[in-house]
Amino acid sequence: MASPPRPSSASPAIGWRSEPSIGEVSGRDVIVLDDEIAKGTTVIELIAHLRRENVRSIRVACTHGLFANDAARRILAEPGVEELITTNTAPISEKDRASGLKVLSVAPALAEAIRRIHNGESVSALFA
Repeated sequence: MASPPRPSSASPAIGWRSEPSIGEVSGRDVIVLDDEIAKGTTVIELIAHLRRENVRSIRVACTHGLFANDAARRILAEPGVEELITTNTAPISEKDRASGLKVLSVAPALAEAIRRIHNGESVSALFA
C-alpha cells in the first residue's frame, strides 16, 4: 500500500507538527499567514517549531483577529516574533491594540468593491 501523499508546497502549514518544515527556513525571515486567530494556540506552537528551525525572524498576519484569552499579547511575547498584523474585520480591544498589534482597515477594499458594483465593473478583478 502506498504511503499518503506529502503536503504540497502550496499548503506549507499542513503536516508541520509531524514533519520537518517544507523548504529551508533556517536563517530566514518567515511570514506566518492565517485566516483567523482565536486563542492563538496553533500559531504559538508553529512559532516554537520555527524557532527550533533557527529562523532569523517571524512575522504573523491574519485576516480575522479574534484574539481571545490575551492571544495577541501572548503571540507578541514569543521570542523572535517581530510583528503581528490583522484587519479590522472583527472588533479589536484597546488592550490588544496597546500590545503592539497592527490593525489594517478593510474600508478601502470594500469601498472599491462598492464603486465597481455601482459602475457595473468586475469585482473579481480585485482578487486577481
